[in-house]
Amino acid sequence: MAAIRYRTLFSYSGATFVAVGFAARLPLAMSQLGTMLLVSSPMVAGRMGPGGIAAGAVALANAIGSPLFGGLTDRRGQRGLMILQAMAGGIALIVEAVVAVIGAPWPVVAAIGAVAGFFMPQIGTMARVRWRQIAAARPAQRAGILETSFAWEGSGDEASFALGPALTGVLAVALGPVWAIVVAGVMLLVFGTWFAVHPTVRLVKATARAASARSAAAGSSSGPTRERLFTPGVLAATLGLLMIGVIFGSVQTGTTTLATAAGRPGLAGLLHAVLSIGSATAGLLLPRLAHRVGLVGRWRVFATALAVLTLPLLAVNTLGGLLPELLVLGLAVAPYLITLYSVAERAARPSRIGAAMTVLAATTSLGYSLGASIAGQLADWGGHTPAYAVTVCAGAIACLLGWLVARRVTPAPRVHDPRKHPGRPTVVTD
Repeated sequence: MAAIRYRTLFSYSGATFVAVGFAARLPLAMSQLGTMLLVSSPMVAGRMGPGGIAAGAVALANAIGSPLFGGLTDRRGQRGLMILQAMAGGIALIVEAVVAVIGAPWPVVAAIGAVAGFFMPQIGTMARVRWRQIAAARPAQRAGILETSFAWEGSGDEASFALGPALTGVLAVALGPVWAIVVAGVMLLVFGTWFAVHPTVRLVKATARAASARSAAAGSSSGPTRERLFTPGVLAATLGLLMIGVIFGSVQTGTTTLATAAGRPGLAGLLHAVLSIGSATAGLLLPRLAHRVGLVGRWRVFATALAVLTLPLLAVNTLGGLLPELLVLGLAVAPYLITLYSVAERAARPSRIGAAMTVLAATTSLGYSLGASIAGQLADWGGHTPAYAVTVCAGAIACLLGWLVARRVTPAPRVHDPRKHPGRPTVVTD
């Protein structure tokens, strides 16, 4: 089935859900680059190595916390847990800025940033879970809703990693990196809580109650109480998204290093935004391609594109030369990411979908942590080119993975059978 129009899709959820869901994911992108700029500034450490480690700590903590909270939402719903995450994460970001101002050592600043990362909600993945329930209420349009909504959320993630770093860069230049972190914390408190209480959360609450009932019934019988999380498709998508995270972290570190060497560190966020602008644009156009090329073909095409388009980074030596390269590289990123989310959605067990989606997001954060940390150490040693070499390696691994496993683990689309699944959740709009 062909993808549906975005206007039709948004009418099913309400415009507020779409707008708040986008705003609520900005703090995650802002906190990583903001922490890197804060720790590497003369106020704290004054070196890129600690800045990369601190940004990696934020991402690593998020990679640990996200699956834990994601698994809990499968059983208890999203509302209460996401309120806790938004409040704790927002407060921690503000505290991180305060301790930097009073002169705390950089490991202390990084540790508080990691606390914020642990509680930081994965808005995009929680939105995908809600879209899945909205699609279940319309079985005739299910495939189209999922294709278009996953494209939207993937592009939203990418756009947030354009606007988030750009906003961080502007604030860092105008007011300093401290205020960039404070603004991220306030935005998380406001929009993260707003997303948590949006009426669409009722869909997930009803599903969570049903999952708890099934779990209780299974616990009283001789059968297993939990379904397996890592099916072959989910595992393969997880490994693929690990490489995307490494690309994000290493590109951001290499770009920050190059901008700092040119005497324009505040431009790092704006330059990294160029990568996400191209990526978000390509992601929004992906549904037009979806009904012509299957998941296996898309996986291989965009994985190959990642490997090829990262190579020119090794030859970049100026900010002007970096600009078009990041724009073109971005054209492959969101389509690759969206394709792997679609693979995982088909492969995941229905009762573990929240955990599966947050594992994917957490793996991206883990990859960012690895990429930023390794690239930061290499940047201190040899500048931006060794940092970008990490990006090239990640692209090559993503390409190999796509060609080796895509056909083996990509499941066919699910077909809704009302005789087996008669219950349909009620769609809640604004």
